[in-house]
Amino acid sequence: MATSATTDLFGFVQLEFGFLLGPPDGRYLVRDQPGADQPDNEEPDAIFILRTLGAPERRLLRRRRGRAVQEAEPEPVPTSRATLIRTEPFGSRDEAESWLSGVRQDSERADAELRLAVRRLSHALHAQRVAAADPHVPEATPDKALAVRIGFGAGEQVADGRYTSAWALPGEARRRAKRSMEAPDERFAAILGGREQVLASEELVLRARSDLDAGRTREAALQARVALEALLAELPAADLGGDRGPVGAAANAALRGNLSNESAAGIAEAVERMEAALKRRRLGA
Repeated sequence: MATSATTDLFGFVQLEFGFLLGPPDGRYLVRDQPGADQPDNEEPDAIFILRTLGAPERRLLRRRRGRAVQEAEPEPVPTSRATLIRTEPFGSRDEAESWLSGVRQDSERADAELRLAVRRLSHALHAQRVAAADPHVPEATPDKALAVRIGFGAGEQVADGRYTSAWALPGEARRRAKRSMEAPDERFAAILGGREQVLASEELVLRARSDLDAGRTREAALQARVALEALLAELPAADLGGDRGPVGAAANAALRGNLSNESAAGIAEAVERMEAALKRRRLGA
């Protein structure tokens, strides 16, 4: 982020979670189009800053011994603060104020800013998952966040968790519509109690959806092929045989490199049809 005699102001989206995200605290460059041939001096698309708040010191955790207890007490939990900062400064304070005012007044603009930030955060967590060979690094979605803020401030100021101006999104603005609205609490109890069996394709389709939502279209295509084959085997009556060819072609293309926009859109549509078939099964339709 550039600096000048007059302090530059940068827009940001910040999310806080009540669990550890995984990557070490620090400041990282984010580029939306990664590649081995990326020039070192290529301007990043965003700055990703991760801070952990309220976590016990690791040296204390190593020295801690077990202790006898007579009742359960709530343990303090760390908070992970992920901040995605634009690298292009506003031209003036008035421009920054106008941008934030527009975001506050237009839910679609707020959603777009949040989606872009979450996609970049998902990219960071995916990088940590792969770099550490740890499949348990969590996905971080807005509905899991304790707080979501959109605002602007000086670069170093925002990095330290201070802002010139910011807006905290209300809870309903960051909760995604649940994909399974057909009495999920009752189904949870039935599955846990052994009264209902989960199909393998259900988990596989969810993984494809997760990849799509995070912008990992290559992985989504490969996952969709496996999910589709499992679904057709488990639900032979599902009218999805016509997706075999297009999904298989997209998966083969994914093995060679990035998907075209057309192929990625086709995978998204196929996953939606798989989700619809599973929903019909849950509803008994």
